[in-house]
Amino acid sequence: MEKQARSVAFYTLGCKLNFSETSTIGRMFEARGYQKVEFHEKADIYIINTCSVTDNADKKCRKVVREARGISPDAYICIIGCYAQLKPKEISEIPGVDAVLGAAEKFRLLDLLDGFRRSDEVQVLASEVHEATTYQHAFSIHDRTRTFLKVQDGCNYHCTFCTIPLARGKSRSDTITNIIQSAQEIAKTDVKEVVLTGVNIGDFGIVNGRRVERFADLVRALDSVEGIDRMRISSIEPNLLSNDIIDFVAQSKRFVPHFHIPLQSGSNKILRLMRRRYLRELYVDRVEKIKQLMPHACIGVDVIVGFPGETEEDFLDTYQFLNELPISYLHVFSYSERTNTPAVEMQEVVPKKERGRRSKMLRILSEKKKRKFYEENIGKEAVVLFEEDIENGQMHGFTENYVRVTAKYDPLLINELKTVKLTKIDESGLMEVAEPEMVYETHNG
Repeated sequence: MEKQARSVAFYTLGCKLNFSETSTIGRMFEARGYQKVEFHEKADIYIINTCSVTDNADKKCRKVVREARGISPDAYICIIGCYAQLKPKEISEIPGVDAVLGAAEKFRLLDLLDGFRRSDEVQVLASEVHEATTYQHAFSIHDRTRTFLKVQDGCNYHCTFCTIPLARGKSRSDTITNIIQSAQEIAKTDVKEVVLTGVNIGDFGIVNGRRVERFADLVRALDSVEGIDRMRISSIEPNLLSNDIIDFVAQSKRFVPHFHIPLQSGSNKILRLMRRRYLRELYVDRVEKIKQLMPHACIGVDVIVGFPGETEEDFLDTYQFLNELPISYLHVFSYSERTNTPAVEMQEVVPKKERGRRSKMLRILSEKKKRKFYEENIGKEAVVLFEEDIENGQMHGFTENYVRVTAKYDPLLINELKTVKLTKIDESGLMEVAEPEMVYETHNG
């Protein structure tokens, strides 16, 4: 009688990069004969990929471990990811954890964990982050309508609030040749959209500690890959979003008019305290350049409120700066203290209640910006990629410029690019379209 394959389930906390890496590790397990199952199903092994950027990393990790142990009491539970690199001992003390792997070890877990056999002692395999020097290519597949393609890892920037260099190591990249091969592999599937992801993707091109290629060259090379309709650039630093990248996207066959550009503060004083590599004047220049060439482009912004030393005047300076910019939405973060970062030692700490008030103000501003952007798109035709996101008989999708659309569910339209007419904004803030049978056409890229 044939022995049944051991099963493995995955849970991912955090960013698109984590999703690409989890998916790749999942394929490694399948290649070794393991059966991949959903997290809510009983499994022999659970792999939890963690994040350290958002608040309550410890609380979230404990909750997911508890859930896994509740589903399958005898399962082997392994923790990987940024939080695992930063605080391996702390994680090893969470009840139910069997192994903790750092940045240099996570892609070798199949070889390192000796068959995933439980023991009384937690295995902690987490080298110092400077040992995380190799680049592991990764992309997600079959997990979502769009694919996240990793092109870069690590960061050489040392912003005073950030632990990512401590969690992922120095900036390093794949080669353009290898990334094109991954894109061609993705193109053989039914994926319609690829999102380029990394820690600091604008810093792409560092191989073995030496810069050999540029992000602009990667974008040009990917634009020629047949079989993928859309490519989207994820978050990119304003000082690395060069004119040639913007110029190219404006006339590209595949890259969509959507940019997510971290700002963090609209106050030059705070930007200097954060050790950001630009001032607000450069940010204005980048936004104006995009809107000049692509008036319909969507521009998203990351901003942190309550950084040490941020006075009410500094915050209002940021608020007014954002209010006047033609941006489309904000991702707002309340400053959160991180161990081993310079910002922890800074004076003039902003009370948490005040951080919350400032966050709320910017989230309200974000809703206003988003609605204005959506209103500017009413009456226009756009191409929507409908996703497997069904709720109350409605399906959802995104236009090329990141307007979220809702329409009556039609299974034939899922994972299809369709030309629609945008008609009005519904009560929940989503864009409605004209009746499907009147306007849907297949979009062939």
